[in-house]
Amino acid sequence: MKSSSLFARMGKALLPTGGAGRGALFFILNSSFCCASAQQPPNIILFLVDDMGWQETSVPFWQEPTPLNQRYRTPNMERMAQLGVRFTNAYACAVSSPSRCSLLSGMNAARHRVTNWTLHYNQSTDEPSSSLLLPTWHYNGIQPADASPHDLVNATRVTPLPQILKDHGYYTIHCGKAHFAAEQTAGADPLRLGFCVNIAGGANGAPASYLAENEYGSGPFHVTGLERYYGTGTFLTEALTLEAISQMEQAVTRRQPFFLYLSHYAIHIPYDADRRFTPNYRGVVDPMLGVPLDEQEINHAALVEGMDKSLGDILDYLQLHPDVARNTILLFMSDNGGQSVDFRQGRKNLDQNFPARAGKGSALEGGIHEPMMVLWPGVTRGGSVNANRVIIEDFFPTLLSMAGIRDYHTVQHVDGVDFTPLLLHPRRRHQRTLLFHFPNVWVRGYQESDGFGAYSALLQGDHHLIYFWESRQFRLYNRRRDIAETHDLSETHPRLLRRLAQQLTDSLMAMQAQRPSDLTGSPVPWPIEALTNKNRKK
Repeated sequence: MKSSSLFARMGKALLPTGGAGRGALFFILNSSFCCASAQQPPNIILFLVDDMGWQETSVPFWQEPTPLNQRYRTPNMERMAQLGVRFTNAYACAVSSPSRCSLLSGMNAARHRVTNWTLHYNQSTDEPSSSLLLPTWHYNGIQPADASPHDLVNATRVTPLPQILKDHGYYTIHCGKAHFAAEQTAGADPLRLGFCVNIAGGANGAPASYLAENEYGSGPFHVTGLERYYGTGTFLTEALTLEAISQMEQAVTRRQPFFLYLSHYAIHIPYDADRRFTPNYRGVVDPMLGVPLDEQEINHAALVEGMDKSLGDILDYLQLHPDVARNTILLFMSDNGGQSVDFRQGRKNLDQNFPARAGKGSALEGGIHEPMMVLWPGVTRGGSVNANRVIIEDFFPTLLSMAGIRDYHTVQHVDGVDFTPLLLHPRRRHQRTLLFHFPNVWVRGYQESDGFGAYSALLQGDHHLIYFWESRQFRLYNRRRDIAETHDLSETHPRLLRRLAQQLTDSLMAMQAQRPSDLTGSPVPWPIEALTNKNRKK
């Protein structure tokens, strides 16, 4: 089939109404993915949201709509879902930097050891523990392969995803939050990680302010590089979107394939008011809470809608440029679960990620389960759902596969698994065991019963095993039957518990994962050792 006939079948794949969103665009040759024009690899847009829970959208990512889905207005996420595929079992780490380092390296957090959020050079962000000596983790983040000895102290050397894309001819654009490494290191600068352009990305893991009248804040969380918007009333999410589209246009003008990493600071705190959207939520009785939203939740919902407007602007740009659209892959993902802490309205750790429990920082579903979608013209079927399990490090090999890049070398071991076969063959099912490792303390004052504390976890089949390093205790849940994870099976299913504890131990040891020590300096037992010791005492 000639490429011209493929283009003719494109139709209106990116219009918000009609069709299944199937533009015909790609040949499949020898298991390689190429666009119809062999000289032009596909453009790739990765739209990453910060701190967005899996149900903080009008698009359901569970088996049925939830009350949270009724709270939010995200028509452009609905539009993308109509055109592409929703992944209902997508996962990431429970906090930001580990996920972002896994994304750019393809490594599991247990292997790259950037297990908590990064900021200052050679300084841990762990909260103190009264019963553990927390391990030394890589709080200087990931660093490029040519980093200096100064940068490689307590850091992981990697061949970054954007560097590989750049080396293969891509115009690589970083726009928004970076948070890959500590300040005063090479890895804090996206340009050193292979991006051709960096807009507003640095060591900061949050914005000091979303407001142009505040110059997007000050201090270590100041969002830099957007001085042209000061005093204009342009909300941060909008400024980033305008900059991203401008960079896309430059790549299109040069006829160069582009990788746009549009990494929004939204919907992370502070919940500044986006006054374009706050009126949509003021005075309206929320279906979950049964009362009007308070000011914090109004601002939070407006942040979500502002993020959605950004997604709509990207879709609109593609719709207005069909030649670009038919050769552009769009992916949507979040970096960790939604906030569930004290400043949220409702019952802490129960309502904010319903029907899952807890949120950001927790080992439970509320902390690691993410909203994810993919729109690949000619490949994904509009309105479809994929229940296969994927995790954040899978994006590394997948994006390279989408770009048709097979011949590349990395200094790091890549743990991620390419999920393009799941897009090309939607009926395919694969069994995937996911590993989560957080031997840190994110916040104090939260209970292990809500999944907080230093932990390691395994997700296999229907079962979710969590091991808490501080108490040496286990939680075992059947997430298919008990998505809220309220019924602990660790005492009633001893054989299953032992099998999963052994597998968790084997995985951690194979990745040379760090672990805490007790106050005497002795390493805390591995999961299987703790279980064996517990059984001996019975």
